[in-house]
Amino acid sequence: MNHLFDLVRSRMPEAGKPCLEREDGRVLTYGDLLAETGRLANALVGLGVKPGDRVAAQVEKSPEALLLYLACVRAGAVFLPLNPGYMLREVEYFLLDAEPAVVVCPPGKNAEMEGIAAKDCRVVTLGHKGDGSVVELAAGQPENFEDRPREAGDLAAILYTSGTTGRSKGAMLTHGNLASNALTLVDYWRFTRDDVLIHALPIFHTHGLFVAFNTVLLSGAKMLFFQRFDPAEVITAFPRSTAMMGVPTFYVRLLDHPGLAGARLETMRLFVSGSAPLLAETFSAWKERTGHAILERYGMTETNMNTSNPYDGERMAGTVGFPLPGVDLRVVDPATGEKLGGEAIGMIEVRGPNVFSGYWRMPEKTAEEFHPDGFFITGDLGKIDAQGYVQIVGRGKDLIISGGLNVYPKEVETEIDLLPGVLESAVIGLAHPDFGEGVTAVVVRERGAEIDEAAVLRGLENRLAKFKQPKRVMFVEELPRNTMGKVQKNVLRQTYEGLYRKG
Repeated sequence: MNHLFDLVRSRMPEAGKPCLEREDGRVLTYGDLLAETGRLANALVGLGVKPGDRVAAQVEKSPEALLLYLACVRAGAVFLPLNPGYMLREVEYFLLDAEPAVVVCPPGKNAEMEGIAAKDCRVVTLGHKGDGSVVELAAGQPENFEDRPREAGDLAAILYTSGTTGRSKGAMLTHGNLASNALTLVDYWRFTRDDVLIHALPIFHTHGLFVAFNTVLLSGAKMLFFQRFDPAEVITAFPRSTAMMGVPTFYVRLLDHPGLAGARLETMRLFVSGSAPLLAETFSAWKERTGHAILERYGMTETNMNTSNPYDGERMAGTVGFPLPGVDLRVVDPATGEKLGGEAIGMIEVRGPNVFSGYWRMPEKTAEEFHPDGFFITGDLGKIDAQGYVQIVGRGKDLIISGGLNVYPKEVETEIDLLPGVLESAVIGLAHPDFGEGVTAVVVRERGAEIDEAAVLRGLENRLAKFKQPKRVMFVEELPRNTMGKVQKNVLRQTYEGLYRKG
């Protein structure tokens, strides 16, 4: 049996039921999904892909990219989605580390991808319009495919998450991880075959790829599929939809759009927010304007979803709700590991079938992040209030979440420090009305250097993905430090806390 795809197949509705509707109105049915993933799986096998091989995909969002993910599952391969915003030098690290058998990239970029891929790696293309060599290969293949046997503990995907040291870690997600979490969300969020989900999220990370897509598949629901988020298009889609999953930035932009005032929300039953903290004022403004309380939840690349505000019952602003069924969550003293109570703030740790199996080829790092009893150390600081709601109060790993995407300061600082005229830098996240947090660089110039903000930003254009690039660059004579010489980023946050405030 193929653990994940057998589950998908067992819960599929009739072949003619729509699974996905494109922006141009074209529909992909569940029967089409079976046929097209079968053809793609045959094409992958024809390229030499074997069970356990990695298939890396740095492509734009498209229905075909989702089908590629499922084809990898059926072929027993390990899907490795990469942010299309990554620069070539960033992608090179992932390819060297994961050693994929096949790399999928946009048409026209295959030559440069071949330049950084291993000699025995096959490079094929996939465009956002459904074009490309892998689609052409699949077109000549039969739709029937004998799914490769995969057990619950076999890998289905590797998602890279940046490390505070700058070296990215590949989180290994199994068939069992993805299946169990999707089943839980279908039940907890009450998804059925009658649901229509607005899908405007990226599909290179957990939220858009697994939370949204797997939940739709395992409920037999339908998606309205948008290549990118556009407030006007989403508002127009509300009357034909029942649910939306988004990041806080979505809700901020929708609240700012004049079309929301006349939006028809009669059919909408659920608005979900995640990937970054939802401000209490956004929660309140949305409820006042629409009558709907946003359901905020908490997850990670390594764990999928851990907690959720209730579907029935009060959704509390500033909290991420309760541990999901099957998930154990505790708050401990970071120094001693002792379990804390009474609303004490400490390190959040989780355990459950949703938790990943470890970091790719990093056994020592994996061992550091897990306790012998199976609890994973999230790196997030939080507490459990008197009503049992979990609150996230900070991040022990200095992570910045900008527009729902993870940015680790060390990686950005390393690139800034390489620029001529820069002595050192510190990168912090500051409250931003649109992105949740704005990546902000504080730079110390070398003596006599005349480098300015524009020069720093130009220097990073081709070295970092756009979402990692600073929104602003500030200059200081020296960085604040404590007696041990460590940069006091809390002081910098206090100094510049109003930098992005409107008005």
